[in-house]
Amino acid sequence: MAGQEQRRRGVILVPFPYQGHINPMLQLGTILHSRGFSITIIHAKFNSPDPSNNPEFVFHSIPDNLSVNQKSSGDILGIILALNFNCQTPFQECLVQLIEQQDQHGEISCVVYDELMYFSESVASHLRIPTIILRTTTAATFVSRLTLQNLKAEGYLPLQVPDLQHLRFKDLPISILGTPEIFFQLISHVSNVRKSSAVIWNTTECLEKSLLMQLKQHFQVPIFPIGPMHKFAPTSSSSLLEEDTSCITWLDKQTRNSVLYVSLGSLALMDISELTEMAWGLANSKQPFLWVIRPGIVNGSKWIEFLPRGFVESIAERGYIVKWVPQKEVLAHDAVGGFWSHCGWNSTIETISEGVPMICKPSFGDQRVNARYVSQVWKTGLHLENNLESHEVERTIRRLMVDEEGEEMRHRARELKEEVEQCVRNGGSSNNHLEDFVKLISSF
Repeated sequence: MAGQEQRRRGVILVPFPYQGHINPMLQLGTILHSRGFSITIIHAKFNSPDPSNNPEFVFHSIPDNLSVNQKSSGDILGIILALNFNCQTPFQECLVQLIEQQDQHGEISCVVYDELMYFSESVASHLRIPTIILRTTTAATFVSRLTLQNLKAEGYLPLQVPDLQHLRFKDLPISILGTPEIFFQLISHVSNVRKSSAVIWNTTECLEKSLLMQLKQHFQVPIFPIGPMHKFAPTSSSSLLEEDTSCITWLDKQTRNSVLYVSLGSLALMDISELTEMAWGLANSKQPFLWVIRPGIVNGSKWIEFLPRGFVESIAERGYIVKWVPQKEVLAHDAVGGFWSHCGWNSTIETISEGVPMICKPSFGDQRVNARYVSQVWKTGLHLENNLESHEVERTIRRLMVDEEGEEMRHRARELKEEVEQCVRNGGSSNNHLEDFVKLISSF
């Protein structure tokens, strides 16, 4: 009977409509559904998640009123601000309707919203529904944002950051898009807990224990580091792009730890010269590679038409090029011995969870923080900081995949994987925080 009563309790999830944010939110939904909660996703029409991937959830699309130009602009800061202005009223209307249907669908326990969809908090608070923030980045990124706010308030931005020993100024998550005023307006919103009851983090104590302790002192509400969430929800799927599973068949034919997996995420862009240098660096390394080239990664490209002439012929069967892959399955494959990544946090924590060393080539935002931690703190990867040149690409690949230096990183990566596995087991820190979180929302 108690289980039936809990199942009638519902949780509303509000994801930010980009791949790196949709993934952890739907993973959280899968986790909570397995604990007996009904899950409702209220999402912007832009980049809508596919309901067929999670048939056990209820999906409600709300108008976001983004123009075609806004959607194609690549101005993520502008899109964030527009979504928070445009979605507030339709979100409230949707939430009121769900409240009126509570007898039919179950009582709403709380609203969990992505930190970038902060309009959700004011609406839910007005309707007297508890709210919880989901942060899809690291604790280090959040502390970096606080540092930037403090430096701005003091009127200077030094070349070194005195209170973050592992980070340099150039590693801080300063946006390369929009104006500084818009950027600081955004991080002010994102850093503010407002009236929310708790904060969830897709990270784990074995990676960021000291920073999480620091944030527990900073916040006046409980924080729950329950990552890696994909390990609690291994069957959850939320890809916005079609996955090419033929790459798994190709990987099956390769030797253990021999393949470099290359993917720069769902948002990063390159110019033709960078693509060319990257291609010849991969070819000249003589290492097998699985390369994700997303359509549009070079502005205006349909797929691989901008690869240099003769490249495809030169790699023969040693390279495999696809548009998108089932990444968690690829990283878990025995043939994969390294990952060249943009260092988005989803990709980074998935890589750490599988014990794979990395080549880090961040583009913007928290990717720089993650790359610095991978290379300098956890010491499981190499940071490609300079402009892409084929000889440097070749040298870095061989350092990771062939040299003794890479084998040492592979050993540390395996040790870190074991620590993460301990965190998600019964009695581990992430598992304990998850149980405490479930108790909290059950009490609302």
